[in-house]
Amino acid sequence: MEIRVTPEVSVAHTGHHRRVRLVLNILWLILGGFLIALGYAIAGLICFVFVVTIPFGIASFRMANYALWPFGRTVVPKPRAGVASAIGNVIWFVVAGWWLALGHILTAVAQAVTIIGIPLAIANIKLIPVSLFPLGHEIVDVDVRRVDARRPTMRPAGAS
Repeated sequence: MEIRVTPEVSVAHTGHHRRVRLVLNILWLILGGFLIALGYAIAGLICFVFVVTIPFGIASFRMANYALWPFGRTVVPKPRAGVASAIGNVIWFVVAGWWLALGHILTAVAQAVTIIGIPLAIANIKLIPVSLFPLGHEIVDVDVRRVDARRPTMRPAGAS
């Protein structure tokens, strides 16, 4: 089944979602998001001490930005990410990734106890993939991703 979205419907739909996202982001910021983002930022500063760990520092700052305001954004793979990102992700997973993921899971469980905390717990779960494998991904607005997904792709002649 295909659902067609007209520009008029998507504007009205998006306007309502933006207000809800704003409220959720403010609640997130007050109820733990600031501390999570601060933790990622401090980790990024520590990673900048050595030249070798600068890519991890950049990824930490990117995750801090995402952890500060997660609603309305998503993580997508970078099309040009290569072997270096894969190797870096393995190192990150062993050193810090699984600890961060465990922290997000425990925080999500604690937040899910209340009704107001359920969307925040879902946001914490949403942060797990980027905390496990931060390299080779980028954070984009959900609205931009939807627009890109609706664009027709050009296929070479003869391709099915």
